Amino acid sequence: MAALDALTKYDSDSNSDSDVKEATSEEFTSHLKPPDKGNSVMQGKLSVNAAPDVVGMEHTLLTKHLAATTTEVCFNPKYEQIFTPNVGPVNPFKTKQQLAEKNTLAGFVEPAHVNDFTFERERRTFHSYGYAIDPSVGMTTGGDRLVGNVAEMQQNKGVTVFEAKQKRPGDKRRKEKATDASDIEGYLGPWAKYKDEQTVMKPSEEEQVELDEISAKRQKKQKQTDDKPMEEKSTLHLKEATDYQGRSFLHIPQDVGINLRSDVPPDKCFIPKKHIHTWTGHTKALSAIKWFPKSAHLLLSCGMDAKIKIWEVYNERRCVRTYLGHKQAVRDVSFDNDGARFLSAGYDRYVKLWDTETGACISKFTSRKIPYCAKFNPEADKQHLIVAGTSDKKIVCWDTNSGEIVQEYDRHLGAVNTITFVDDNRRFVSTSDDKSLRVWEWDVPVDMKYIADPTMHSMPAVTLSPNTKWLACQSMNNQVMIFSARERFKWNRKKIFKGHMVAGYACAVDFSPDMSYLISGDADGKLYVWDWKTTKLFNKFKAHDGVCIGALWHPHETSKVATAGWDGLIKYWD
Repeated sequence: MAALDALTKYDSDSNSDSDVKEATSEEFTSHLKPPDKGNSVMQGKLSVNAAPDVVGMEHTLLTKHLAATTTEVCFNPKYEQIFTPNVGPVNPFKTKQQLAEKNTLAGFVEPAHVNDFTFERERRTFHSYGYAIDPSVGMTTGGDRLVGNVAEMQQNKGVTVFEAKQKRPGDKRRKEKATDASDIEGYLGPWAKYKDEQTVMKPSEEEQVELDEISAKRQKKQKQTDDKPMEEKSTLHLKEATDYQGRSFLHIPQDVGINLRSDVPPDKCFIPKKHIHTWTGHTKALSAIKWFPKSAHLLLSCGMDAKIKIWEVYNERRCVRTYLGHKQAVRDVSFDNDGARFLSAGYDRYVKLWDTETGACISKFTSRKIPYCAKFNPEADKQHLIVAGTSDKKIVCWDTNSGEIVQEYDRHLGAVNTITFVDDNRRFVSTSDDKSLRVWEWDVPVDMKYIADPTMHSMPAVTLSPNTKWLACQSMNNQVMIFSARERFKWNRKKIFKGHMVAGYACAVDFSPDMSYLISGDADGKLYVWDWKTTKLFNKFKAHDGVCIGALWHPHETSKVATAGWDGLIKYWD
């Protein structure tokens, strides 16, 4: 019909433009007019409904969904919004256990109403005996069903920890009674034993046979080492034991152009420059050299060839006597105050006391462990007491008169390397493989001072300065460390002597008599000389082909130094 209406109003093209201009404004807006009221069909189809009927979706439009990962909410959500179920498919990668409903980390705990006492009773019973009443929800109140160790439950007849069990033998033992305090000998008091108490447990006959078999097998496995000490002997290398006046080699010479009896050190010392003598006689590496006390007119040496030798320092510089008495290498030697006796510590686990002049072995001591150092107590009235640092972390003190161990200092955590007496011989300092330095009061087996620092290394060689104020310690980190030897035993961090290589070797350190120089050997066989005040390295020179293990400055000479090396030689420098 609309098409027919359009045709009726159709006009020919012959109308002029003037007709178009005359068209009213009504014609321009005619398409906006509603259709004629008479045409109801057209009106029904073309009319616009301003408020059509629609399906309500309030539950989706009004609810804002919160993602499970949301950490911040910028509006006030309702309870329904917060606790709406997660929308979307189920995570296909989660196991059934992970998808199960949980209210604790371990799973879902059902609420149960159990009395506190009942709960604690069952918990303790389960921990003690291994069974308890099943606490599951829905169980009858009788508690007929139990969980856990059924055999234990039957044995105990289902008793709990709060119920009395049958008494076992020894549960309630009676003590012997002697409560009369006036009876001094018989009073036992709270220390009384039980009537049937066994204080000494012995294995039965069958167990004893088994133990004997085990110990016999162990003894077979161990190497059969012969612990018997070697027979001591000594050889004198001089034609006569005494001179024309009847004086032995221990007599201090007076014709050497220097006063060896003097207590005053030389005024000024100088660095040694030339090699003046070599003592040969040791077939293997040397381990230590020591001056004769006070005079230093003799030199005592020990080495890996298990020999101890004593040499002349002046005149002909001969080997005076050789002492043989150790099966294995000799680690350390030490004179007493007047030089008439000396100690030797060997790897055969023996410390031996020798007569210097006759070469006789006076006595021998062992703690069945290797002694690394041995010293006399320098106090005049305690010269019969000797101390030795051993491989089993102990410092053992023997009485040479009785041969008994009188004291043990057992606080180190590693083998004891050195013992040095300080503070007018009232105390001594020990160093060990445990990288610590300990100070002990004489005859008190508890260390009075313990010095250990994370930066410290083991110090296997320690020397006391001539003025007794300082301890020079050869440290395994290629340094000589200085500690004060008076009250505080403080580490002097300003005085550190570096430049040499001693890691792994117990190279000895020594001072010049006037305290102006410090000397030390090193692993390359060099001798190092430092200035004491400035700690500057003054000089170094090649002294030995192997390690230069020992270096001693003569206490009465201005520039004479003796060195010992692993090449088996002792050299004298001036």
